[in-house]
Amino acid sequence: MIPQQQNHVVATIENIPAESITASPTVLQRIRNVFNRELLLSLALGQVLSLLICGISLTSKYLADDFQANTPVFQSFLNYILLFLVYTTTLAVRQGEENLLAILKRRWWKYMILSLIDIEANYLVIKAYQYTTLTSVQLLDCFVIPVVLLLSWFFLLVRYKAVHFVGIGVCLLGIGCMVGADVLAGRQQGLGEHKLLGDLLVLGGATLYGISNVCEEFIVKNLSRVEFLGMIGLFGSFFSGIQLAIMEHKELLRVPWDWQIGLLYIGFSACMFGLYSFMPVVIKRTSATAVNLSLLTADLYSLFCGLFLFHFKFSGLYLLSLFTIIMGLILYASSSTYVAQDPRVYKQFRNSSGPATDTPATGPLEPSVTYTSLGQGTEEEPRVRVA
Repeated sequence: MIPQQQNHVVATIENIPAESITASPTVLQRIRNVFNRELLLSLALGQVLSLLICGISLTSKYLADDFQANTPVFQSFLNYILLFLVYTTTLAVRQGEENLLAILKRRWWKYMILSLIDIEANYLVIKAYQYTTLTSVQLLDCFVIPVVLLLSWFFLLVRYKAVHFVGIGVCLLGIGCMVGADVLAGRQQGLGEHKLLGDLLVLGGATLYGISNVCEEFIVKNLSRVEFLGMIGLFGSFFSGIQLAIMEHKELLRVPWDWQIGLLYIGFSACMFGLYSFMPVVIKRTSATAVNLSLLTADLYSLFCGLFLFHFKFSGLYLLSLFTIIMGLILYASSSTYVAQDPRVYKQFRNSSGPATDTPATGPLEPSVTYTSLGQGTEEEPRVRVA
């Protein structure tokens, strides 16, 4: 009886197609390719940025609500001064083409425009905390995602797949879970008569943030992180200082200074400086779109802090929201995006005297690099020719 059973098993195995036998290892290999060290590290780096955003949001809300310190320009000015002291001085002591004067000579006006965009983005979002709720600010700034998508498509020549849009939709579904939890907890009551103004400020700031993030991705991947931060620190401190003298000098004198307000300003500046210094590192590893998707969890970290600081009512939807956003990030990272690199795009920012390796002057207009959503990929992808 036993030998007959063995013969039956052997005969059954021989009749199984070879494709079915090798299917399981292929699926397992696909899972390993998705859940690799690069993905996990990129997710972790994105969550560090979310925690910094959470610190910025909480300190801004405390300053505006508890101490009536409505100084968004001054708060940004402190950050730009720190960037100037650290990164602009670094550029000043460098030699050759990476020296501060050499960079200013080639593309000063481009960094000036980018700095103005960044200044006003910070101003609008921080100003919005005076008119609307913390949750509204962090929900409406999700508008930065479609802005980054469109700008990446048209200016960085990024090509997305259906799975990327599905991943983005799942992330936004997670935000919807958080909104539902807020409604059930009654946290949207008593918002005040200026909520519409605050919401419009957030949308305007999110649009400018999207422009700034896409420009930042291009610069850190093709030029230098230190150059980007140094030039933002130089022009940012200059123009924000002018804006501070014009718009907020009286408001700054009315601030009831004490050690608590001082600590809040220090905490805000530390989080803001950390965010500016660390975000180019993460964007260079991933992309502006992936980073902004990772920042969606900052909303939840603020809510979790609110359970202890503001005695918010806990809801299981918060955990469901966090899980949904993480799953959306993984889904977005499961496939690579196409980057069709047209040499003429680089000439819009780089000077002809720059390194020739990054700016090919001749040859066919072929894409040369493919980036994954959350890291560089090695798989073969269809090429996209840019006419």
